[in-house]
Amino acid sequence: MSKIIFGLLFLSSTLFSLEWGKDINAAFAQAKKEHKSVMVLVEGENCRWCKKLKYRTLQEESVEKRLEKFVLVKIMREDPSSMSHVPSIRGVPTVFFMKADKTVLEQVIGYHNVRDFTSYINDAEKKSK
Repeated sequence: MSKIIFGLLFLSSTLFSLEWGKDINAAFAQAKKEHKSVMVLVEGENCRWCKKLKYRTLQEESVEKRLEKFVLVKIMREDPSSMSHVPSIRGVPTVFFMKADKTVLEQVIGYHNVRDFTSYINDAEKKSK
């Protein structure tokens, strides 16, 4: 019985797992080609709030479904090359919803639960139209 439950949990986690890029230049190029917006997650190496955002909010099925409309990329604040493509930040996690031309649609600072993060997605989608 426990093997069945484990199998179902593993299958559901792989079904709703988003693909995150690590090359910000490639993400903007892909967004331009596919006529999508980009979601940039800026995280820190030892940031516990970043981990909470990734595992509690961004892996929630309803959020993952909404983020399928975006090109997703994760960058580290310790990487100056990647950070040169986004505005300066005050802390991590910081999320930028951006157009393919690097115009910022919405900036989200800190950890947010599913409900609050969904409202930021809504705002970014409205601004991208």
